[in-house]
Amino acid sequence: MTKKLCLMLLCLATMTQYAYAQNYTLKGRVKDAANGEDLIGAAVVVEGVSGKGATTNTYGFYSLTLAKGTYQISIQYIGYQSVIKEVVLDKDVSLDIELREETESLEEVVVSAEAANANVTKTEMSVAKISPKDVETVPVLFGEKDIIKMVQLLPGVKTSGEGGSGFSVRGGGLDQNLILLDEAPVYNASHLLGFFSVFNSDAIKDVTLYKGGMPAEYGGRASSVMDVIMKDGNAKRFGASGGIGLISSKLTLEAPIVKDKGSFIVSGRRTYADLFLKLSSNEDLKNTTLYFYDLNLKANYQITDRDRIYVSGYFGRDNFGFDDEFGFSWGNATGTLRWNHIFNDRLFGNTSLIYSDYDYAFDIGADEEKFTLESGIKDWNLKQDFSYFLNSNNTIKFGANVIRHNFVPGKISTGSESSFAAEDIDEQYAVEGALYVQNEQKVGLRWSFTYGLRYSLFDYMGAGEAYEIDDDGVVTSTQAYGNWESIQFYNGLEPRASAKYLLNEKSSLKVAYNRNYQYMHLLSNSTSGSPTDRWVPSSNNVKPQIADQVAAGYFRNFKDNMFEFSAEVYYKEMQNLIDYRTGADLVFNSSVETELVYGSGKAYGLELLLKKTQGKFTGWLSYTLSRSLREFDDIDDGKIFPSRQDRIHDLSVTAIYAFHPKWTASANFVFYTGDAVTFPSGKYESAGRQVPYYTERNGYRFPNYHRMDLGLTWTVKKTEKFESSWNFSVYNAYGRENPYIINFEENEDTGQTEAVQFALFKAIPSISYNFRF
Repeated sequence: MTKKLCLMLLCLATMTQYAYAQNYTLKGRVKDAANGEDLIGAAVVVEGVSGKGATTNTYGFYSLTLAKGTYQISIQYIGYQSVIKEVVLDKDVSLDIELREETESLEEVVVSAEAANANVTKTEMSVAKISPKDVETVPVLFGEKDIIKMVQLLPGVKTSGEGGSGFSVRGGGLDQNLILLDEAPVYNASHLLGFFSVFNSDAIKDVTLYKGGMPAEYGGRASSVMDVIMKDGNAKRFGASGGIGLISSKLTLEAPIVKDKGSFIVSGRRTYADLFLKLSSNEDLKNTTLYFYDLNLKANYQITDRDRIYVSGYFGRDNFGFDDEFGFSWGNATGTLRWNHIFNDRLFGNTSLIYSDYDYAFDIGADEEKFTLESGIKDWNLKQDFSYFLNSNNTIKFGANVIRHNFVPGKISTGSESSFAAEDIDEQYAVEGALYVQNEQKVGLRWSFTYGLRYSLFDYMGAGEAYEIDDDGVVTSTQAYGNWESIQFYNGLEPRASAKYLLNEKSSLKVAYNRNYQYMHLLSNSTSGSPTDRWVPSSNNVKPQIADQVAAGYFRNFKDNMFEFSAEVYYKEMQNLIDYRTGADLVFNSSVETELVYGSGKAYGLELLLKKTQGKFTGWLSYTLSRSLREFDDIDDGKIFPSRQDRIHDLSVTAIYAFHPKWTASANFVFYTGDAVTFPSGKYESAGRQVPYYTERNGYRFPNYHRMDLGLTWTVKKTEKFESSWNFSVYNAYGRENPYIINFEENEDTGQTEAVQFALFKAIPSISYNFRF
């Protein structure tokens, strides 16, 4: 019996080895033929074999395992000419492909619509991908192209306010969005008090927003992930692009380090409102400082066929000051060092060392009477990711990372004659880590699944003091901790799963579930966020936020993928949410946790999106019907109330019409119901002063918001080596006075209290000139 069993096992092993020997791996990279940039998400399709194919990863790499034979391999990417290559698989093959844009001619090309239905065929849902090309003609405030303003036009995404670059996703808070720039977190993504984002479109290659169904590799935020990837630089030849606008100018330079092996890019942008202020006859305005700048740097080099390194960085800062009376300064600095290594035909690895630094400073007075408050957060992150292409039906991703957080709540410096006392709040430290594994699996021709598990941990530690507080927010005891001594440890499992059922090649049904832990929290009294908002870690008093979300959707394409339609519903529950007590003091408070209260929330909604992607007339219509509610024992006696992100109806329409080879017109229309807000319900007199009386939290609404933006782009010249254009736009074209602030003031004639509305913008025209060579 034993001999028979051994013989059977030997035969099975031999058959397995023989079967495996008949399978070979096709791998390589897909790049842009014009500049050598890696193409993310390009489709590698096996012609005539249903369900067989692969998609390139963030670095343009793909791997596909097939049985021995001869195949027609089609490489496709939207906006580019598809290429078909015949591949003989009698051994492992490496095949790098360069694709050209559709406007150029190329032999051996098949233009295929296969990749255009990726929204139907892919398992992922609640995901939006944005190319910088998408924002070139869309009208925006001051004519400054801004990817975040494009994101705000998508269903499920709400703006933080008039012209603001902050956003909330599916009822979450501003701090529940993880914003990554080449893997580095950006803690404040706004310039000029929120009217612009830190992302210079000329330096950006790809943007992906995950509203739900997040891959297991991402974590740390409860609502969304926005993954922004910088350009690598032109590996073929020197190139330059730039633009001159009414309030800012920018310049980008890129060139090979060694042709087809390495490249670099340098991109800078600066506003010059302060230069115009110096021409003013008003002495106060002459001494006013008002500008921002940002600088993007990146370089990469292919050391061997299997090894490639990347170095990238971002540096940006805002400065605002009024004479010698007061001033703001805030900025971000990030750095990423990455090493790509292909271990074998199936295993791809990426090792990253990441640095992020966000800080702000607030000044009052000057010289000996100067008072300065500084705050910020610094991170060091070591991250390892692997992709294992098991076979044509399974792709496994796994990895780990560890982050060292350093929170700087507040440092005060004063002049010799300042009336303020110099005192610092103790810095806070924490270590955050994670392990994850995920599999993308195809089952038959109709089913596909993505499922994984993420384990996250957070250790709040010394050196420093921790205090205990009671239910009324009173400190009851304090305890000192030494360096690296654990004060409070949290951890949890975060399951992620999504499934797709292909009804036919034109439509599909999808479902997704994910759980997210968030260990860091933003304290703010404003609805749109400000530079002085303060990040705090989970501690012995502050628990991590937990969000569970389930979503389902129907996806359908029409007329050969000319039209894309999707309808998604979602439901989200959130635990351990943070809010502030009425009258809380959050700025420079050494025991800020005494000002906080904790509760739960839920959000649910319907999202509709209709896009036209082909032809002279393109655009999309986005509509969201949603609610976002909160429940806190210490607010409104535990009654459910709307969150600040609660906006019931949200509609946006974007239209782009290329009516002439050199002329393109565009328009946006935005409408949404008024945001929830806390207004005084009355007033009373105390010590001879009128004091507002507040009842329910967020019990009132701003008036409904709507506006229309118009744009016109004139392409003056476009050749293979040079391109120039003028962009004309009008923000809020019909001058709608949408309220930015509503104050309650006493009427001088009647003595009655009345609401006074302040509108930030009426119609704002802008003009800019852009070039590229």
